[in-house]
Amino acid sequence: MLRSLYDWTMRLSATPRAAYALGAVSFAESSFFPIPPDALLIPMVIAERRRAWSLAFICTATSVLGAVLGYVIGALLFDEIAEPLLAFYGYGSKFADFAQTYNEWGAWIVLMAGLTPFPFKVVTVASGATGLDPFVFILSSIVARGIRFYAVAALLYRFGPPVRSFVEKRLAMVFTLGIIALLGGFAALRLVI
Repeated sequence: MLRSLYDWTMRLSATPRAAYALGAVSFAESSFFPIPPDALLIPMVIAERRRAWSLAFICTATSVLGAVLGYVIGALLFDEIAEPLLAFYGYGSKFADFAQTYNEWGAWIVLMAGLTPFPFKVVTVASGATGLDPFVFILSSIVARGIRFYAVAALLYRFGPPVRSFVEKRLAMVFTLGIIALLGGFAALRLVI
């Protein structure tokens, strides 16, 4: 199954639709989708190293646009749904304290989440819910996502053929490590919340 998924992704990377699929996954991951765009970016850069920089740009731009959607979701749905529930259970003042602390460290939180396997959508929604300065949020998102996706593209551009050979020989191990990193991000989220 992994081999057929990998082969499908490699074939997709050679089609005109590849950039659209990558952009859609990157956009959705920043606001609601659980699969990180690296799952498409890595095999796409391995398949066509000459497109590394344009693929990194697509990931960065669409991820930041998706992050803005996540911010809006947090800002709009918080008032409608979360705030009344927090007040009902007596946590309204605790959230105010959390929001103040979050906003003091907001730029660093967005930067760290944007660079790691931590689910970025959680930070985008939380940033909107706490009212983090939109300029700080967008700038931090651009920097973090740009560093992350361009670093992945640069490493794959530089070491592409050996990486492709390694991945193809050890596909199950690479997939398992990716899942562990994803689950680790969700575990870190549970510790934070």
